[in-house]
Amino acid sequence: MFASAPGWVHALVEAVRSTRPLELVAVAFGLVSVYLSARERIASWPTAIVNVGIYAYLFWIWKWYADAGLQVVYLVLSVYGWYEWRYGGARHAPLQVTRATRMDWLIAAPAFVLAAIGVGRVLDVYTDSPVPYLDASLTSASLVAQWLMTRKRIENWIIWLAADAVYVPVLMRRGNVFTALQYAVFLLLAAMGWIGWRRSLRAHPTDARPA
Repeated sequence: MFASAPGWVHALVEAVRSTRPLELVAVAFGLVSVYLSARERIASWPTAIVNVGIYAYLFWIWKWYADAGLQVVYLVLSVYGWYEWRYGGARHAPLQVTRATRMDWLIAAPAFVLAAIGVGRVLDVYTDSPVPYLDASLTSASLVAQWLMTRKRIENWIIWLAADAVYVPVLMRRGNVFTALQYAVFLLLAAMGWIGWRRSLRAHPTDARPA
């Protein structure tokens, strides 16, 4: 019946047959977390903690070592973001959406390049990762985006859009179908987040750029 179907169809059928319950749980928490982030709901952070905890294990057994390590960093950033969104504003008020500053980019841009090259080299030499530099680049971009999100910088959604657009076909080709579908939904949620956060900026124009 599926003999002439594309490879991703066979991967989807096989994934459904094997159920992969742990991956499905991670997907569910990930989708809820990103949706809540797009809506500026602080509950996005505890749901993110559950999501990254599961994926730390899953990425390791899939041999995406940089992404496995990234989940641990995500966990720390999720705790930090949880605190910042609640108390990071003026006089410990809830944090408002702002634009990234020049200093943010002076930190983020070189950090991305150095991490992508450095981590990629380590993965290439010391692990059996099939795509070391792609893995490292996606890891670095995701880390920058997550850091910007903890500070409620609207530009985090642009980076997520770019990273998710790459993750989808890569994960699909490797047979991680449910996670690929999750990232496809992440694309839509990132677009929703960009639109929603722009609306927040317009509602608080004096907070558009932090001091």
